[in-house]
Amino acid sequence: MLRGLVMGLLLANVAFYAWTQGWLDGVVGMRAKGDREPERLAQQVRPESIQILPPSTTLTPAPATPAAPAAPLACWEAGPFGAGEVAPAEAILQSALPGGSWVNLKTDKPGTWIVYIGKFPDRDSMLKKVEELKRLKVPFDELRNAPKLEPGVSLGRFDDLRGAEAALAQIAQRGVRSAKVVELTPPSSTHMLRVERADPALAAQITALRSDALGRGFVRCARTASN
Repeated sequence: MLRGLVMGLLLANVAFYAWTQGWLDGVVGMRAKGDREPERLAQQVRPESIQILPPSTTLTPAPATPAAPAAPLACWEAGPFGAGEVAPAEAILQSALPGGSWVNLKTDKPGTWIVYIGKFPDRDSMLKKVEELKRLKVPFDELRNAPKLEPGVSLGRFDDLRGAEAALAQIAQRGVRSAKVVELTPPSSTHMLRVERADPALAAQITALRSDALGRGFVRCARTASN
């Protein structure tokens, strides 16, 4: 038995020596010396495309091309136009500018109503009524810049009809019977035709438009005129 053990150790030593010399690489499937150059390079796909650089060599990436700055956008507007003026102006824009490039900004202005006494036949008649209003301690203002209502007095101005009618009822309770509600200025609307974000090409189209319907034409928006 001892003899067999000695023989086994001897065979193991012989096999280990043969493997360390690389004689058994193809038999055991494991290289005794590991993966080293140039053998590992030979196993690469297209090894001829690989270049080994010296340690001092550094790769400098190509400089990135800076993106071109975006063209500046500007706001342009034409107007204001009254209710009867805006349709012809819009018709010009519809035929000359890309669809959806402009908007119609509408601003509603309320009317003005007054509680009014007049129109008096002459100024003396008005002054007699003024003395009566003073005795009743009813506030008033002499009307000016309203030729169709002069001479006359206003007992209050209101931006809605209901407010004026409520004031008239209160004044009547104080003994003033000759007053009435009168519309001083009717409600109105104004329109601005605006291109919010025009690039240089669109701005050139806008400023080239010429028509009596556009009035003074397009100018820079008021809110950005100082920019």
